[in-house]
Amino acid sequence: MPRSLAETIARHLVMAREVLDDDPDLAYEHATYARRKASRIGAVREVSGLAAYRVGKWQEALSDLRAARRITGRNSFLPVIADCERGLGRAERALEVTRSRDVETLDVAERIELRIVAAGARRDLGQLDAALVELHVPELKERRARPWVARLFYAYADVLLELGREKTAREYFARASAVDQEGVTDADERLAALEGLEIVEMDDDVIWTDAEDPDPEAGPEVGAQGPETASGAEPPS
Repeated sequence: MPRSLAETIARHLVMAREVLDDDPDLAYEHATYARRKASRIGAVREVSGLAAYRVGKWQEALSDLRAARRITGRNSFLPVIADCERGLGRAERALEVTRSRDVETLDVAERIELRIVAAGARRDLGQLDAALVELHVPELKERRARPWVARLFYAYADVLLELGREKTAREYFARASAVDQEGVTDADERLAALEGLEIVEMDDDVIWTDAEDPDPEAGPEVGAQGPETASGAEPPS
């Protein structure tokens, strides 16, 4: 490959990674260009697959990530591969991926992500109790502020709530909120809704207040705005 072309591809890959969270469509454009020029390079197929996943192109993402796995020998793509199967409506196949013997090679964050996907597949099949079992892992005792910890607590709380176990769900939404320093869930909003509260901003501070109508004789609350929303779990979730 000519050096100039290699440098161009590298620039597109860097841009795709940089904007993947904020502008998935733009990331997909950059990744697609790189894929057209160098589809046999593992890093290219990885970025292309992740970008396709973020814009909901499940089959394309699945093809690219499987290729990246073959080329690189890495298994870290398994959670996204499984979630692509869910996106295609193939919950059983998603579960097969989560039970792969290669799961043992994943780090803790990747293993938890795979458990979250497995729980989602169980919910797709209407198996709520089984979904809870998928998430009942030792890491539920974790207290460190990590994105994967927040996502685990949030997913566990969400299943509990669907099972009608509101008290315990409230506890795990609170735990998710406490460790979610990077805003990977909307645990604050979910917890506030369960408590009958709403979240408002006053200057740079976030406060919780009663969601009931204010006293009609009271004046308007200075600096109060509508409730903020935060993004939740990764698609299709």
